[in-house]
Amino acid sequence: MSTIKVQIQLSSEDLLKAVEQLSHEDLKIFISQVITLQAQRNTSHLNQRESELLLKINQIIPSDIQNNYNNLIAKRDSLTLTNNEHQELLRLTEEIELQEAQRVECLVELANLRGTSLNTLMDNLGIQMQTYV
Repeated sequence: MSTIKVQIQLSSEDLLKAVEQLSHEDLKIFISQVITLQAQRNTSHLNQRESELLLKINQIIPSDIQNNYNNLIAKRDSLTLTNNEHQELLRLTEEIELQEAQRVECLVELANLRGTSLNTLMDNLGIQMQTYV
C-alpha cells in the first residue's frame, strides 16, 4: 500500500480513534515504534550502541511465524498435533526463545550502559516480561 504524507492536527483522542482502526499486526508494530520514540525522548542523546540495542529490543516476531506458532500450540493443546507438526513446533519454539534471549541480552547491555538495573530500564521503556504457560 502506498502512503502519502499529510500534515494535520489531531487531538490525542482522535489519534487514539485512528489507532483503534489498525489491524492486530499493525498495532504491534505501531506500539513498538511508539516505545522506541518514548525511549528516545527519555534519553537526551542516544549514542550509536544504544540506538542499535533499542532497535534489537523492539524487534517483533514476524506475524507469519507467530501465527504458525500459535496454531501449532492450539493443535498441541487440543491433542491433534502430528509428529511433523510437533517437530515444527519445537523448531519454532527454539527460534522464538533464541530471539527472546537475544532481546534480554540487549536489555542487560543497555541497562549496563545507562548504569541502571534491568527492572528500572524495563520500567522506563514500558517493557513487561511475558509469561508463558
